[in-house]
Amino acid sequence: MSRAFDVLIAAGLLILTSPILLAALIAIRAETPGSPIYRQRRLGKDGEAFELLKLRTMVSGAEHIGAGLAINEGDPRVTRVGALLRRFSLDELPNLINVLRGEMAIVGPRPTIQAQVDRYTERQRRRLEVKPGITGWAQVNGRASLPWHERIELDVWYVDRRSLWLDVKILAMTGRMLITGHGLYKGETGGWQGPM
Repeated sequence: MSRAFDVLIAAGLLILTSPILLAALIAIRAETPGSPIYRQRRLGKDGEAFELLKLRTMVSGAEHIGAGLAINEGDPRVTRVGALLRRFSLDELPNLINVLRGEMAIVGPRPTIQAQVDRYTERQRRRLEVKPGITGWAQVNGRASLPWHERIELDVWYVDRRSLWLDVKILAMTGRMLITGHGLYKGETGGWQGPM
């Protein structure tokens, strides 16, 4: 999709969801101390680093306790508010700011951390040829149940075949996932999903 389309969608969604975002910020802060916004260094297009913004769904400092950056099903570090936000992927709403800043797109491979990129093969590095997205081909094709290397393969497949039609299809599939909840955060044990 074009940059103009990304900006239009991101701005529109931020306006529409601002009451939800405000309520979530208040609820997160009321449940546990610490900033309601979680910030993590991620790598985007061509490996360029940026600060990913998400709603915090775990206790503050979760990346330094328990399973570290990995998130397991039933992880006790996930707060009650966080579990609800994850169920509907509302924790991703601040990603829209990353889109407006030009660091992300609406559709593309999810942004990754340096530790993952350091382990990439030459082929896997191809997922860095496009801007990372809020949703992507791997997200709508079993993200929660696939091993990490298979998710990367789906991302490379997307890079090779990306088109407006495919992006629209991914958005439609994402909408269906959000409504049904199927495939969202269920059993996320094999990835390097940062505390969000």
